[in-house]
Amino acid sequence: MNVVEPLGAGLTRVWEVPEVVVDTRTEFQHLVIGRTTQGLSLFCDDDRQSTEFSQLTYHEALLVPALLLIPSVDRVLVVGSSEGVVSQIAVAAGASVVDHVDIDRQAVELCAEHLPYGYTPDELAAAVKGTGPVRVHYADGWQFVQECTDRYDVVLVDLPDERPEFAQHNRLYEEEFLTRCKALLSPGGVVVCQAGCQTMWRNETLVRSWKRFADVFGETVYYGSDEHEWAFLFGLAEADPNTTDRMVARLETLPYRPETIDELALRGNTIPPYRVRTA
Repeated sequence: MNVVEPLGAGLTRVWEVPEVVVDTRTEFQHLVIGRTTQGLSLFCDDDRQSTEFSQLTYHEALLVPALLLIPSVDRVLVVGSSEGVVSQIAVAAGASVVDHVDIDRQAVELCAEHLPYGYTPDELAAAVKGTGPVRVHYADGWQFVQECTDRYDVVLVDLPDERPEFAQHNRLYEEEFLTRCKALLSPGGVVVCQAGCQTMWRNETLVRSWKRFADVFGETVYYGSDEHEWAFLFGLAEADPNTTDRMVARLETLPYRPETIDELALRGNTIPPYRVRTA
């Protein structure tokens, strides 16, 4: 089996999947889990979501900068991120409550059953029951955020890329949803979004997200992975010109020890690409 992943206008990437573990259509998406040269890999609607080889690089770039922007972490809200890796990292960093909201129950269960990273089936069952720090909610992230009255140190949104055509999840990229996420923050908290790819032939989502964050938040911090093709944005309610120095200082005391981020990565990867800065 081959998975043909769209990269941009006139561009695709072909993944060879000689061993297909799951090939199904859930209520919300076409989901494939199979073995590639990067190990067991997850594809949703033909987009590669994570692979055994590079998932930690992705998930640390998604969450660790947020953990470094706050003095300590207690409560985290995760929307999407079906594999459960960021929930586990948040707990390792000291979170006592992680509310994980995902609309696609079948996708979360299949990831736990078949992927060698993220939740195990037993861990997922406990999280669904709410017997530990992670509490899984099978719900629409939009509705959950709209109705939520709790406050969080980190609100993290990790979804498939925003689509140029209609897609149910596109509304979770818009200013209205970001504003609602901001309203859930504890003092000094951070909103995190997967913001797309930094390459100039695939950066439309990133440029749009950069502009939206500038309109919603007092300060926007960029982190573009130097070993992956994805970029992430971190929104703070108040302006702060010293975010990089804060992250570097906090790295020394963070209970979770990242394997893919160090001081030089923080200093180099927090500079947005030229085309994003000048958009």
